[in-house]
Amino acid sequence: MRIARRAVRRDDAVSSAKAPPQWIPPQLTKLVEKIPAGDDWAHEIKLDGYRMAARIEGGAATLLTRTGLDWTAKYPRIADALASLPCQTAYLDGELCAVDADGVTSFSALQAAAGMSPDLVYFAFDALFLDGEDLTRRPLLDRKASLEALLVKAPMGVRFSEHLIGNGAAMLEHAAKLRVEGIVSKRIDQPYLPGNRGVWVKTKCLNRQEFIVVGWTDPEGSRSSIGALLLGYYDDDGRLIYAGRVGTGMTQGELAAWLKMLAPLAVEKMTVDKPPPRDSRFGRPLEMSRVHWVRPELVVEVTFLTWTADGLLRQVVYEGLREDKPAREVRRQ
Repeated sequence: MRIARRAVRRDDAVSSAKAPPQWIPPQLTKLVEKIPAGDDWAHEIKLDGYRMAARIEGGAATLLTRTGLDWTAKYPRIADALASLPCQTAYLDGELCAVDADGVTSFSALQAAAGMSPDLVYFAFDALFLDGEDLTRRPLLDRKASLEALLVKAPMGVRFSEHLIGNGAAMLEHAAKLRVEGIVSKRIDQPYLPGNRGVWVKTKCLNRQEFIVVGWTDPEGSRSSIGALLLGYYDDDGRLIYAGRVGTGMTQGELAAWLKMLAPLAVEKMTVDKPPPRDSRFGRPLEMSRVHWVRPELVVEVTFLTWTADGLLRQVVYEGLREDKPAREVRRQ
C-alpha cells in the first residue's frame, strides 16, 4: 500500500514536494561490552566503510559524510544509482562499502577502490525523509519499513541493510565467525536522534578504532620511507595522548604515500602531552633520533589485540586513512 501511494504521487508529478534538509547530523553509537537482550532491539552487522548520508532531490543524489562534506564527485556511480530510486525526494542514512569476494565489507578494499568500481555498495539502513515527509520522529521499525519498500527494486550498488530483532547473542556469534568488527543494536521504538549515544549501541568482535597520526619514525638505514606511524588520541581534558605505533599492514607504496602526506606537517616540538613511555608493542623505547612529530591533522583506522598496562596499543595492524573523521573528535573508546 505504501509503495502504491508513492507511485500515485510520482505520476502526478508533485514537483512542489518539500525538499529534504541540506544535512542532518548522524545518530551515533555507544560502545558497550555486552550486546543488549530482548525484543526491543534490532541488530545489524557493523559495516566496514564510510558512514554516508544520501540526499535525493530533483533527480540527483548528493553523498554527505558524517561531518557534512560533499563526496558526490568521489563516488559518481553510487550517486547515480541512488538518484534512480523511485522517489522524488529522500534523505537516507547508510554506509558506503567495498564488498570482497566472500561478500564481507572491507575498509582496506574501499581504500583501494576507484569511484566507479563495481565492488562499491551503498548499504542504506535508515530513511529520515521521503517524498516530502519527515520520518525522523517515527520509530525505527517504521522508518526501516519505508526504506525497505523504497529499495524493493534498488539498482546495482544500493542495498537494504538487513536486521534481526532479538537474539543478539546469536548474531554476535555469527559476526565473529564472519570476522567482521561487530554488531550495531538499535532500539526499535525510538525516533532518529542526531548525536545521541545510547539508543544505538555497538558490540565488537574485534578491537578496531581510529587514531590521530602524531608522527612517524624513520626505517632503519633510510629516511626515504616510513618505519611506523606514531598514534595518539585526545582525552577528556583536550590533551593529546600517545597511544603507540603501527607499521604492520602497509605496503611500500602506502608507506611512501604517507611520507609525502606527513612531511609538510612536520614540526620540531613534540605534539603529545607527555613523552612516550616504554613501548611494549616493540619491546624497546622509541629511538627519539628517528622520530618526526607532526601537526595532529590526519586520522587512521587500525585493528589491535589489546591495550598494555602502560596505555599502549598491542599487536596493531593498519587498516587505512580516515578522511571522513576529524582529528579533534578522536577519543579512546
